[in-house]
Order: sequence, then structure tokens, then C-alpha cells
Amino acid sequence: MEFNIIKEKEYSYIEEGDGFPIIVLHGLMGNLSNFNEVTRFFKERNFKVIMPVLPIYELPLLKTSVKELAKFLDNFIIHKKIKDFVLMGNSLGGHIGLYYTKMFNKAKGMILTGSSGLYEKGMGSGYTKRGDYNVIKKKVEEVFYSPEVASKELVDEVFETVNDRSKLIKILAMAKSAIRHNMAADLPKMKLPTCIIWGKNDNVTPPNVADEFHKLLPNSNLFWINKCGHAPMMEHPSKFNKILFDWLSSKIIRS
Repeated sequence: MEFNIIKEKEYSYIEEGDGFPIIVLHGLMGNLSNFNEVTRFFKERNFKVIMPVLPIYELPLLKTSVKELAKFLDNFIIHKKIKDFVLMGNSLGGHIGLYYTKMFNKAKGMILTGSSGLYEKGMGSGYTKRGDYNVIKKKVEEVFYSPEVASKELVDEVFETVNDRSKLIKILAMAKSAIRHNMAADLPKMKLPTCIIWGKNDNVTPPNVADEFHKLLPNSNLFWINKCGHAPMMEHPSKFNKILFDWLSSKIIRS
């Protein structure tokens, strides 16, 4: 399913459903379609899913950073006049949510899945053979427990992105920024309810990273999905959505 992208001023975003807002933050090379099942599920259950296109490739090189994307997110939220909301981020998106909370602390809750911010393996690396389609295909497949989740469309998109020199430079800059902006010292100060949903077989941000997030975030719940890699919302959408719906119902909506 494809959702309509709305364009207003400098913002492009998806907005589906009516109800409590979930602001979804995609990863470094994450397509908005990675969250199709999340969007479809929650729009039918009294939630509004809002997903901004993050300007990873549009920022000036010197401002290509996690911090600048957190500022962009705050400007977007102000533009949309969103008051009560939760943030959900996968990979780099989780990191942006964490940095946003450090800087602005406006969310009622946060959902992290395969988030960077403490450790990430190979984020932006391994593209020395980016012209070799099979090398890129294997790299994309390694993100998942089940390689077949890496559709040809997804591999084609990543292949095209990393072979665009301008985009690759921004990817590498953002990856360096993610390493610089380690959140370990900041996490104990973040008191908001946090739902951590992690793939037991994630080899980008391994399971011990989820344990560390759970240990450092004082108001967190950790949920595991077996036979699952770095993108649980893609690989096991039904399990992911049930965990998240139950958590939101108990920790956010009825609080």
C-alpha cells in the first residue's frame, strides 16, 4: 500500500488516520514504505500516523548530523501544531528521537526499534564495492533474519542511493555524526515511558544494545521478537504491532 505524501512549505510527510499521534522517524536509508503495515494497523485503531521525510540528503554537508535532524523534527512538530504525541524510530530514526528528547523533551513516550545511539555496526560502511549489485544485495539481506524480506525493489533503491555520489557523502557524514552523538550519558535523564522492541537476531544493533538501552532508560520496557533482524516492523509486522498497541494502551493512552 502506498500512502499520499503531503507537501507543505519545506516539509513532505504522510498523515493517516485520526486520533492520538504517532510520529514515525525512518532510518538512514529507510523508505517510508518500511512502515506500511504499522501505518495501516494504527490508522484503523484511533491513532494518527505522521511520518515526515527527513532531509538527510538536503542538509548542507556541515549540518548533516543527528542534531540538525532533531531540530528539523521540532520545527515540523511546531509547524503541524502537534501537542501530545509519541515518537517511534527505527535505526537512525530512533537516534533522532533520542536526541530530540535530549534537546526538547516534548514527547509523551518513545518507541525504539533497532535504534542507533549507543552502537551500530556498519552504518554507512561497506560501500567500497557499491557498483557491484550482488554485494549491495547481500548487505541489504543481512539487515534481516530472513533474506527474502529484502525485495528486489528495496535492493534496487539502496543500490541507486549508494551509487549517487552526493547521497553517499551525506550517508557517510550522517554515520559519523551518529557515532559522535553517543547517547549513553543522556539516557538516564530521560524519564518518559519508552517501549523498546528488538529483533533477537539483529546484527546491525545487536541484542546487547537493546539490553543497554533498557538498563540506561529509567522508564523503559523491553520486548523481543525471535527470528528477527534490524527492522521488526517489516519482518514481523503483526507481532510488532500487537506489542506496540498493548504498550500504548497500558502506558500512554490510559495514563
